[in-house]
Order: sequence, then structure tokens, then C-alpha cells
Amino acid sequence: MAQQIAVFGAGVMGEALLSGLIRSGIGNDRLVITERRPERAAELRDRYGVEVVDNADAVARADTLVLVVKPQDMASLLDEIGAVLRPGTLVVSLAAGITTTFIEQRLPDGTPVVRVMPNTPALVDEGMAAISPGSHCGDEHLAEAEKLLSAVGKVVRVAEKHQDAVTAISGSGPAYIFYVVEAMIEAGVLLGLPRSTSNDLVVQTLVGAAKMLKETGEHPTVLRENVTSPAGTTVAALRALDDHKVRAAFLSAMEAARDRSRELAAGD
Repeated sequence: MAQQIAVFGAGVMGEALLSGLIRSGIGNDRLVITERRPERAAELRDRYGVEVVDNADAVARADTLVLVVKPQDMASLLDEIGAVLRPGTLVVSLAAGITTTFIEQRLPDGTPVVRVMPNTPALVDEGMAAISPGSHCGDEHLAEAEKLLSAVGKVVRVAEKHQDAVTAISGSGPAYIFYVVEAMIEAGVLLGLPRSTSNDLVVQTLVGAAKMLKETGEHPTVLRENVTSPAGTTVAALRALDDHKVRAAFLSAMEAARDRSRELAAGD
């Protein structure tokens, strides 16, 4: 019998994973999702043809539980499902800052747990997810989690001690990119371009640069130098960025994100 998967939480990431799993070929008869709001439940039922059930029913029916709830809601969810969890059920958590130890302490002894840090490009099947095993998690459990997350992007395995750094780099990373894109579009407007033209120029430049990074395999320094002619326009712009310590600001920003992830893990 094919494995059954339950997704707990129908927010942005929960729906992204659900839709990606269906697009990857997993039949909606193998999937259930939990959602407390009746109108949202009806929307998901109509859009994906999946059953929307309560937490206890989802636990009873599924072999793999994917927890996509807010960190502050995790403890109460674990207390609820821990009492009815079947032995051998795989628990995959996508909640930021929640450690495998935190989860294991609230579930029956021996429960395999995988911690995941995803990011929002999963919405367009270009996500980046880092996964880490708990103390009762074997390679077969990691492989199952990889298979699930691969439906919406790329997956890497990391030691759990690195998850705070992953959160700072790829988890929060899309926001940094959008922040830079916003600034470049505003610069285009400042320089006299229509906003729609500036938007098109910046977005396609981003897409093209990302594709070059991915497909050429060249180091970003090499690609940057290829655009930077001596005494040219690009070198003038890069000098201005260096004068404003933009590189140092990015390093500080990512350290701040890492530190906040550690605070969340500590319950602060």
C-alpha cells in the first residue's frame, strides 16, 4: 500500500508543498491536510481535490506527518498528536527555530524526526530546503524527506548545528534579494525610467544573472569581473557600494538573522 502523507497547516508553505507534491505525481488520494478555518478548508478541497481532516484523523491515516505550523503553535500541536501517534510514523518539521530535540521530547520515544528549513521559492518549484536528522532518524527517513521536499525544489543535508546559518542564508535569503531588487527599481525611476520599464530591466537582469550562476558553474567573482571593465561604469558603481560598506552590511544582516534563529530555538 502506498504511503499516506498528512500536511499540518495550510498557510503559504503548506499549500506550496501540497501543490508541489501533486504536480510531482503523488495522487491526491495519498494526501490529507489539516486546516481549522472552514472557508480555507473548502478552498483547498476545491482547488486540489484533497481531504481536509482534523489533526487526530490525519495522524491515524498517515505514515508521514509534515508539520508546517508557526513555531509558537508547535508545542500545542505536538501535545495533541503525541498521544495518538503510531510507532514508526515519520515526522517532518518545517517550523523555523524548532529543534528535533524539542519535538522528540513531546512525542513517543523512538519517533523519527527530520528538521527542515525551506524557503518561499518553493511556491514556483525553485525552493531550497536543508534537512537534518533527529536522534532516531535513519538514512531511509532522510531519503523520504528528501523525496518530499524535492517536489518543490532542491534539497541538501546539513548537521542540525548549521540550521541557524541556513535560516540566515536561504531561509531568509529571498527577502534580501527582493530588497535589492526594490532598490534597483527605485534607482531606475530616479534615473528617469518609467517604473514598468525599470521593473522589467531589473527582474530580467536578476533572472539572467541567476541562470548564469547556476548553469556556467563559474565563481561569482569571475562572473562579476567579466562585467567590470577597467575605469568603466560597473567599477564606478561597485566602488560606491564598497564605500557604503554594503558587503559588510550583508554579513552583519545575516549574523543578525542567525542570532534571531538561535533565540527562537531557545524559546525567546
